[in-house]
Amino acid sequence: MHRGFLHFGLQYAARPQAAAMVLKTELCRFSGAKIYPGKGIRFVRGDSQVFLFSNSKCKRYFHNRLKPSKLTWTAMYRKQHKKDIAQEAVKKRRRAAKKPYSRSIVGATLEVIQKKRTEKPEVRDAAREAALREIKERIKKTKDEKKAKKAEVAAKSQKGGKGNVSKGAMPKGPKLGGGGGKR
Repeated sequence: MHRGFLHFGLQYAARPQAAAMVLKTELCRFSGAKIYPGKGIRFVRGDSQVFLFSNSKCKRYFHNRLKPSKLTWTAMYRKQHKKDIAQEAVKKRRRAAKKPYSRSIVGATLEVIQKKRTEKPEVRDAAREAALREIKERIKKTKDEKKAKKAEVAAKSQKGGKGNVSKGAMPKGPKLGGGGGKR
């Protein structure tokens, strides 16, 4: 068969196939249902916000301030309660699980790391306690040294005292100055 068609012996060119018409559907602001062109109820609020409802039931519920999440037939309720998920669910991409691998780190070779990993927990705990004990001893030593120095300084200051005249003591006699009162 050829593309054109005959009509009373005349040949006409075939009409180009029309592309499938795309309908711009909108969603109901209350129920979440699809609204096809020419259908639905449009409501414009005082603040110029436009609401589109699929039917008068949705409009009425909206104006009565009912929550769509509490009505079982709305899309919001179904989404919150995980209904119809098999239909809507988009396949989540699974990332390939990262396989753990070992390599040496700065300051430690691979052998040392593996040896530590295979070490028994008791040995690890003992090493940790020994390290803590050493740190505590070091801290105690520094505290003792500080106490000894303080005691020395205190002893020197008591021995070398001239009297109880402080360096910044006020001289005896009348105060001299420019008045310094209110102006």
